[in-house]
Amino acid sequence: MNLGMKIVGTMVRGKIEIKKIENVTSRQVTFSKRRSGLFKKAHELSVLCDAQVAAIVFSQSGRLHEYSSSEMEKIIERYDKFTNALYVAERPQIERYLQELKMEMNRMVKKIDLLEVHHRKLLGQGLDSCSVTELQEIDTQIEKSLRIVRSRKAELYADQLKKLKEKERELLNERKRLREEQIREMLMRPVVQPTLQICDKGKTEGGCSTKHSSEVETDLFIGLPVTRL
Repeated sequence: MNLGMKIVGTMVRGKIEIKKIENVTSRQVTFSKRRSGLFKKAHELSVLCDAQVAAIVFSQSGRLHEYSSSEMEKIIERYDKFTNALYVAERPQIERYLQELKMEMNRMVKKIDLLEVHHRKLLGQGLDSCSVTELQEIDTQIEKSLRIVRSRKAELYADQLKKLKEKERELLNERKRLREEQIREMLMRPVVQPTLQICDKGKTEGGCSTKHSSEVETDLFIGLPVTRL
């Protein structure tokens, strides 16, 4: 292999970000190239597919550039006829759709106005024009709303009370457990045998003798030690 051979690499064109070219010179060069390419593609389309093609381009300076596979006026005239016919065919549907939208908008506006008036009446505003029947209806609705609010408030209070009772039950169980542990620890402690002093009546206080409680009859009991006299 000849290491001195010159290797020619192929440059790959990267993707160009589609945005306005800020440099004026580069913009003009790009416009000229892209315009020529567009007209070339239009010509190829008209020849290959036997289609009537027209392209109209206005540059930034306002200059007109155009291409047409036949006479431009005839193509534009044909375009006008087609668009007018299409608009005439669809015009009744469009007008009917617009009319329906307008009617729906009017209904929504009236509904919003009624809701705003009713809301003000519930707040106690604008009641001068209300009849006795309307006032009775407002009063009934307010009472119904109050019952719903009170019912919900009672539910919340009941939930809070339930949680407090559960917390109280947990605290009582914990207190009971701690008390049982305390009693168990006290029962596990070693018991010190009490001593009993026996004194002779004829002797002085120094003549008393000490005996262990094992020589004295005792009762068996369970619980905290009790001092016996």
